[in-house]
Amino acid sequence: MPTFRGRTGEFYSVVNEAIADFLEHGFDSQARLDKWLDLIARAARMALIPQAQLVKVLQDTLGQAYQRTVSDARLMKVHEGISRFTIAQVKPELRAELQRRILASANLITLNRDASIARTLQRFAGWASSVPPGGTAVADRRAIKKTVRKGIAGLPFEERRVIIDQGHKLVAAVNDIVATDGGAIAGQWHHIRSFPGYTPRPEHVARDGKYFLLRGSWAHKDGLVKPDRSNGFIDDVERVGELPYCSCSMRFVYALQDLPREMLTSKGKESLLEAKSKLRRLESVSG
Repeated sequence: MPTFRGRTGEFYSVVNEAIADFLEHGFDSQARLDKWLDLIARAARMALIPQAQLVKVLQDTLGQAYQRTVSDARLMKVHEGISRFTIAQVKPELRAELQRRILASANLITLNRDASIARTLQRFAGWASSVPPGGTAVADRRAIKKTVRKGIAGLPFEERRVIIDQGHKLVAAVNDIVATDGGAIAGQWHHIRSFPGYTPRPEHVARDGKYFLLRGSWAHKDGLVKPDRSNGFIDDVERVGELPYCSCSMRFVYALQDLPREMLTSKGKESLLEAKSKLRRLESVSG
């Protein structure tokens, strides 16, 4: 995903000229500094692809993630036991979540761009204002250039990371909506260990495979389930995708028999036995 529009060289050229000017003349007037700050800011904005084009990339990326997530086959895999009727009912709410996420992500990218340019200007102003009038020959030009350019040079990578991260957050939010509206009773945490450029969080690795109950679910209200030492409530920890660049996922559970036995109360175990007994009688009659 390109985020520079091929005018990076012009930005670097302006920065180089600004540095050379201050090395020669020094900080002899605010007007000189203001002139170069304005030129650097303009060059930085021109080096980046237009905001509208980046938002289009964002919309396409999140749209593709959304389409993959809301297909009936995918939802029924993540939400084993949910009905197609329930999926159809929540689809409008899922579409609204997509639009909300696109807007929030676009705003975040704008804020990041403005902050990166501001940091670049701040670095240049901090250095330039320290150069004595008349200039100086004692300076490491390469180090100065690297410091000033840092904010803009790293922006394309950060923008890609933001878009990927927002995709993870969208998928997590969609599945949360389906789980809540569909009557899930718990979710099983899945940690993705091999992800390029991702440093695993130890606490997320430790949650891999563990179950977390949905507080207030029908099974919880009926006293059929309970947390144990290993498996608690889902709202006792942050959700998957909530923390920056978290790529964990959750598989949701809708039936008592899919939970670890230790998470069932005595009433829950009795209910499960009764349901199995009824099923055997029905199979006997139909056989």
